[in-house]
Amino acid sequence: MTPAHELTRTRERRTAAVRTDDGALLHATVDGSDDAPVTLVLAHGWTLSQASWNDPVALLVPRIAAGGLRLVRYDQRGHGRSTWAPGDDDPTAVTIDRLGLDMGCVLDQLAPRGPVVVAGHSMGGMTIMCLAAARPELFGDHVRGALLVSTSAGDLAPEPRTPAEKVVRRLTPGLVTAALGGARVVERLRQLTPPSSRQHQRIVRGLLYGADATDEMVREGAEIMHASTVRSFAVFYPALGGHDKRTELAALSRVPVEVLVGSSDKLTPVRHSRQLAQALPDAAMHVEPRTGHMLLQERPQLVVDALGRLLAAAVDRVVA
Repeated sequence: MTPAHELTRTRERRTAAVRTDDGALLHATVDGSDDAPVTLVLAHGWTLSQASWNDPVALLVPRIAAGGLRLVRYDQRGHGRSTWAPGDDDPTAVTIDRLGLDMGCVLDQLAPRGPVVVAGHSMGGMTIMCLAAARPELFGDHVRGALLVSTSAGDLAPEPRTPAEKVVRRLTPGLVTAALGGARVVERLRQLTPPSSRQHQRIVRGLLYGADATDEMVREGAEIMHASTVRSFAVFYPALGGHDKRTELAALSRVPVEVLVGSSDKLTPVRHSRQLAQALPDAAMHVEPRTGHMLLQERPQLVVDALGRLLAAAVDRVVA
């Protein structure tokens, strides 16, 4: 993954704090000129941060520096340098729908005018779907394209079929509360297997990466995830299971959409992207061989190529 200092070779960079309507404070980074013809807004996945986009962003730096693109990245609530809202003390109140409203606040405060393309990885893609469901009026004129990477519209926690699965479903809220209560203990245990350890990297590689991933990719991805808190892991776990926007994607059908997924993705397998493509028949879908869930790291050029097509369409589009 590209070091952060390599991403500063742009004409303008600033950080911003986006206050949501329920009191969370989202940490954002803005690269490029306010006069750029199009703005790209990036949303990251569960237990990650805006740093997970570093590799694609590094390939976009020349375009930003030339004045052709403005880039906005932010940490989702409870991730990276962003805070929780006061109401998030109740873990059952945290939903992916709330993340969609957060993205709306980012657009309102940091990209209120001009063409916008949104891109989301994993939970970030779900965030876009929730924004489209909650504020469909943004899509078409303002938001003119969407990239959905390694994500799902729902069915991440299908209805339990066996008695054991039903017990787990009933116990999940209590398990979340227990995890939060023992967060300090869990954090101490996590220190025993840091991202530099072979055991840690072996687990991360098996769960999140494809056959072509390098050791460096795995280590850097593990470090980003390790920086996340037990709370963000525990609180968003049931929220992901409750996410279902399979019948609420109409607003996305108004704009160009591209769907990318790795053939070896274990968290959001290819079937989830196929469901998206069925719900959005005009969307372009690509299954990349030998890659897993961390497609942003594994195939950054593929991601940037898709973004390039969406950005070009956003600038060229004539809105009726």
